[in-house]
Amino acid sequence: MAVSTVVMRALPSPGIAVSPASSSSSSSSTLSCSRVRSSSSKSRLLQVRAATAVEDGESEGSESGSAATIHGRCFVVGDNIDTDQIIPAEYLTLVPSKPEEYQKLGSYAMIGLPAKWGRFIEEGKSKTEYKVVIGGANFGCGSSREHAPVALGAAGVRAVVAESYARIFFRNSVATGELYPVESQGRICDENKTGDYVTVDLELGTLVNHTTGKQYALKPIGEAGPVIDAGGIFAYARKTGMIPAAA
Repeated sequence: MAVSTVVMRALPSPGIAVSPASSSSSSSSTLSCSRVRSSSSKSRLLQVRAATAVEDGESEGSESGSAATIHGRCFVVGDNIDTDQIIPAEYLTLVPSKPEEYQKLGSYAMIGLPAKWGRFIEEGKSKTEYKVVIGGANFGCGSSREHAPVALGAAGVRAVVAESYARIFFRNSVATGELYPVESQGRICDENKTGDYVTVDLELGTLVNHTTGKQYALKPIGEAGPVIDAGGIFAYARKTGMIPAAA
């Protein structure tokens, strides 16, 4: 059995509804590695992401915070934000394992959103000023494109906090290690505004809005956390000895 299949089957499912008729037949295929890149491609993506972070001057203790604590401004959207809004199909020819194309992919993140949500990335810039995206129900629905969480990560997003997720977006977020897909205990997208300063604490399971002074409970990210901390499935598998370390 492939390493990615073993790792993904150990992870919790996001809070989404699955019809009884489809749950048993779709679970194994949903968690399979068929939509995950090869180990070598994942390694290249990790190297590109690390190099990009160094170029941008990001490190623990910066505005974005450590892995367990993410601090910065938030971008707020509503329900059913689909992958075509996150990264339209015309940009899927970009190869994230190439540094220049990884950065370019990030510059197009959320470009398909309706105008009512505002601009995610300022014109002429390749990075967003928002470290956290707050959404409603069924975030990441639509096609299974792995580019969706990669584009958000390349743009500088560290976490998405949503009421619920489309299963494949949640899985792709964990598989790539690009960002933390965290579920809120209730609907919080109606109580936060784009531009608010927030802190997401993964260990405490809280989101604090420093602009309003309100605090919200988050569901534990559980066993997905260490996989994302490591940088994705293959990095986690190497770290835990499931596959040999890269030479």
